[in-house]
Amino acid sequence: MTPLLDMFFDYQKMAWQETFRMQERIMNATKVPKIAGNVQIAHSPHDVVYEEDSLQLLRFRNDSVDLGEPILICYALVNRPYILDLEARRSVVRQLLKRGFDVYLIDWGIPTAADRSLSLKDYICGFLKNVVDFVCDLSDSPQVNLLGYCMGGTMSTMFTSLYPDQVRNLILMAAPIDFDDTGGLLNLWTREENFDVDGLIDAFGNCPGSFLQSTFQLRDPISNFVAKYQSFYEKLDDEDFLENYFAMEHWANDNIPIAGETFREFVKKLYQRNELVKGEFRLNGKPVQLSKITCPLLMLVADRDDLVPPSSTLAIEQYVGSNDVQAMSIDAGHIGLAVGSRSHRQLWPNVAMWIADRSTNR
Repeated sequence: MTPLLDMFFDYQKMAWQETFRMQERIMNATKVPKIAGNVQIAHSPHDVVYEEDSLQLLRFRNDSVDLGEPILICYALVNRPYILDLEARRSVVRQLLKRGFDVYLIDWGIPTAADRSLSLKDYICGFLKNVVDFVCDLSDSPQVNLLGYCMGGTMSTMFTSLYPDQVRNLILMAAPIDFDDTGGLLNLWTREENFDVDGLIDAFGNCPGSFLQSTFQLRDPISNFVAKYQSFYEKLDDEDFLENYFAMEHWANDNIPIAGETFREFVKKLYQRNELVKGEFRLNGKPVQLSKITCPLLMLVADRDDLVPPSSTLAIEQYVGSNDVQAMSIDAGHIGLAVGSRSHRQLWPNVAMWIADRSTNR
């Protein structure tokens, strides 16, 4: 055959293959509502062991705890913390349980209008301090391993600076520390000349969850409003993909507000003034000095993170007093660090081992 005929038959073959795939997708479309309705999240069995206002502390059941210091996960005040236990195959919580840790997770709850005056001092020197004290008493351990994700990592850093004796190891997961970094759109959008945070909080009381969601979506509108739905159509015949898709959609749309004064303080003092690394930030009348952090420190960053640029997290190394400092990275985005299949194959087993190597045995 001539090259032209070869090309023609190759094209016909591809066209037929795509036609058959389209038919399979259409046939499978009838299963989509059932798959969406049966998606389960937060699989790991747990008990609520402590409550304070809207806060709940979850303790995950583990019959094979063999490490002395428990792990306390401090999630951000944005969205819900079950992203760390979203699916059985992609659960940070399960990775830690499997390694023999006693694992706790803070669910901050949903702030109401009455909570608009809550500040970072209330969350860190109040709620977080009370939780750490409770976990230490319950587990009969003087220290916890503190793992903070995103904003929760910033808060965990502040806590460790103020109460260093209670933290065995500090693990920061895509945590913004140096807010001078210009690599992220949030740093640009939150500049004083671009964002009137006082006007927003004075008008709404709390920062609305819908405002936060739209901000995150507009960081990458092509992916969030076009490519995502294209992938959904192209993989209608892939039930594993659909289960993960609907689990992620459930979490991404489960938005909650942030207490007004906390949001105002976070934007003005950190994003706009970068007070944390400058040594100017204070909580409860005390300076938050990063040099007071002397425990082993692990920084987890995602190479394609456009919410918290890796350099923002890694900058902490030059300010802390720790001698044992390590960074681990993965080719993923901000959320992929927690739920990406590559992260769970390549990163989290090493993270669990790093913490275990620096913890005591029971």
